[in-house]
Amino acid sequence: MTWRVFILIALTLINIVLFGRMIWGVTGLLEYSELKNQHSILQKQQNDLDAKNLTLSREIRMLQSDNQYIEKMIHQHLHYVRENEVLYLFDDTVKIISRSTRDGGKN
Repeated sequence: MTWRVFILIALTLINIVLFGRMIWGVTGLLEYSELKNQHSILQKQQNDLDAKNLTLSREIRMLQSDNQYIEKMIHQHLHYVRENEVLYLFDDTVKIISRSTRDGGKN
C-alpha cells in the first residue's frame, strides 16, 4: 500500500513537471504561439513583396516592349515635352494667407 502511494505521488510530480515544461519550456506552447505570430507576419511580408515583384515585372515588360508606355514614363517622370507643348509645374505646397494680411490688417 505504501509503495502504491509513493508511486502515485512520484507520477503526479512527474506529470506536473512535464505539464510545466509543455507550457513554459523552450519548445512549449508560449514559444509556439510566438513563432506562429512571427510566421504569419513573415508570410504577409512575403505576399506583399510577391505582389510588388509582379508589378515591377509587368512594368519592366512594358518598358521593354511598349514605345507608348516608354514615352509616357519619360513625359511623367523626366518632364520632357513634345514640340508645341507647354509644361506647367506647380508647387505642391499651398500658401495660406493670414486673415490680417487678407483684410488689410483690420480686426
